[in-house]
Amino acid sequence: MSRIHPAYQNRSHDDKLTLKERSEEDTDQLQLQLVRPSVLTVWKRSSMTFQGTDGFTVFDQHGRLAFRVDNYSRKNSCNIIKGGRLVLMDGAGNALLTLKPQVLSMQYQWNAYSGEDKTGKRVTSTTSKVFSMRSGSTLFHSSKDEAIVMMMGSSSGPSTNNSNIDHHQTPDFRIEGCFRRRNCKIIKSSSGEMVARIARKRVNNRRILLGDDVFSLAVQPGFDPQLIMAFVIILDRICGKPFAPVLCS
Repeated sequence: MSRIHPAYQNRSHDDKLTLKERSEEDTDQLQLQLVRPSVLTVWKRSSMTFQGTDGFTVFDQHGRLAFRVDNYSRKNSCNIIKGGRLVLMDGAGNALLTLKPQVLSMQYQWNAYSGEDKTGKRVTSTTSKVFSMRSGSTLFHSSKDEAIVMMMGSSSGPSTNNSNIDHHQTPDFRIEGCFRRRNCKIIKSSSGEMVARIARKRVNNRRILLGDDVFSLAVQPGFDPQLIMAFVIILDRICGKPFAPVLCS
């Protein structure tokens, strides 16, 4: 059966290397990492294996667990852990970002905050807010973009912690293509540079195309995979949904 993530490399070759050769090879690998994209394998399945869970399990190019999102149910958009929140964690389970739907949003807007509110009662503050993201099209405005992102602290970012994104604002990032088909690009608006690409996953020398619950996320050097993975999680929540207010908080 095909693996959904890269297998660990055979280490027999490394065992025969001298100390000098190891150092040179490590340097070469580091230089390649600086110019090559970071390729993640995203599996739309929670690392919690019991029935009814929903989330993400993300592997790096070496097959190591890089990120995870554990969620108990998706029957209702408000029936998510901690009152509508999703928590992006690293492979060890440390909270990186808390993702939360905007109250009374007609745009399927979500906000991201650093860390995690473990009490479930604290009102997230502007100092912890990282970005806001919403569907490219709204009830009164259509767009070719799948979604747009406003970074907190940028000149175009949301003016307040709980404000909706205005379609007249220039986004910091745009998502082009179709996420439901696992074929889209994340673009930096100011330069037009492609930041990351989402594509269907192929294995066995690209002969086998896996289902859309497993896909590749290639993040270009100089951009934070943690941030881009947060974009992907929100894309999964907002794409293909009808326009309706999100009432949970």
